[in-house]
Amino acid sequence: MTTTTSPAPRLITPLRVLGAVAHLSFMAFWGVAVALLVGTLLVGGVGGLVFLGLGAILLVGVVYALYGAAFLETARVEGLYGFGLPVLRPRRSPKRGFVGFLHTIWIQFIDGGMWRAIANLVLSTVLGWITWALIMIAVVGVTAAFAPLYASEDTVRLVGGSVSIAFAPVAGPLLAVAALAAVVGVALLHGVLARLLVAPIREAQLTAQVRDASTQRQEAIRAGDVERTRIERDLHDGVQPRLVSIGMTLGLAQTKIDADPEGAKALVAEAHTSTKAAITELRQLARGIHASVLDDRGLDAALSAVASRSHIPVQLDVRMDGPAGRDAEAAMYFAIAESLTNAAKHSRASGVRVTVRSRPGELWARVEDDGLGGARVVPGGGLDGIMNRITALGGTARLDSPAGGPTSLEVSVPCAS
Repeated sequence: MTTTTSPAPRLITPLRVLGAVAHLSFMAFWGVAVALLVGTLLVGGVGGLVFLGLGAILLVGVVYALYGAAFLETARVEGLYGFGLPVLRPRRSPKRGFVGFLHTIWIQFIDGGMWRAIANLVLSTVLGWITWALIMIAVVGVTAAFAPLYASEDTVRLVGGSVSIAFAPVAGPLLAVAALAAVVGVALLHGVLARLLVAPIREAQLTAQVRDASTQRQEAIRAGDVERTRIERDLHDGVQPRLVSIGMTLGLAQTKIDADPEGAKALVAEAHTSTKAAITELRQLARGIHASVLDDRGLDAALSAVASRSHIPVQLDVRMDGPAGRDAEAAMYFAIAESLTNAAKHSRASGVRVTVRSRPGELWARVEDDGLGGARVVPGGGLDGIMNRITALGGTARLDSPAGGPTSLEVSVPCAS
């Protein structure tokens, strides 16, 4: 199988050179504005730390001011050169609470992509001022070309010295051409630096995507193994013993059918009852694999059916703009159903609240009970199955269950809506 890659964008084209000159002319002032903003926040934050930690808010502002500048710088470079850069996204910590907030700030601060874009912003600002200086030199050269028409002295001052007014019509244009050539060189240097500094962000993100895809594949395999183990356990511990009991009961009834017809009828009736119970268990097992009501009536109806069968009162709040996709809804159904099962078995809760929301590009849910807490992810357990299935779809699942409760599980999966 052959793979094709898109060719690298050409940096030396008239439109891109002119665009780079325009960008650099703007960056000379934009970079200074960003530096003043970040510097003000940094000085105020460090100085304000002694005032009840008020400066910490400004220091957080420094991080996100840098991120905002990096976001705009990445978008600027992509708009100019078309490197195929994805949108720079803020980093988030998997941890919860205040510790998670601090960790989010830290991982955003050490984000290599952000600092690459900031470095390009600084260099572009320096190149912008150089561009302005060269443009001013070119203007001086063009003005000197007309010196014989306005000069009252015998010499005309140019960059680096003075020339006779007789040579000014020649020296001035040469100086202007050299300055404009230098402007083109600075514009080309800007493109080279952007390719060296900003373009690798795309490679780093593609590497991260490959790593995430590998993780999702591994979690999908684990999810399949856990699901197979669960099905085998349910069949072995539930349906199989009941079917064995039915077979033994029918065999005993067969031996009594002539000598004790009434006893045989009772045994057949008992086997019939056990058969209906086995059918019910098989239906529940099949429902655990995939709820047909998902295809027929959607996630809201499927969760309502699960909540109605729960041994713990469930407060269900589902708000969706429309279908979120079969895979996303199936994963969310499984996660919520398994969470309710775990709560009924282990939490000793008196109530569970389930909240489901559809957001742009994702389906989000939160399951919270008022039980004893202390829930942990055990390999092969129900929570492990939830984590594996959600991760396999590229989603996230976060469990918060301190001793004494409450226990909450937040799940989000990408979807088409």
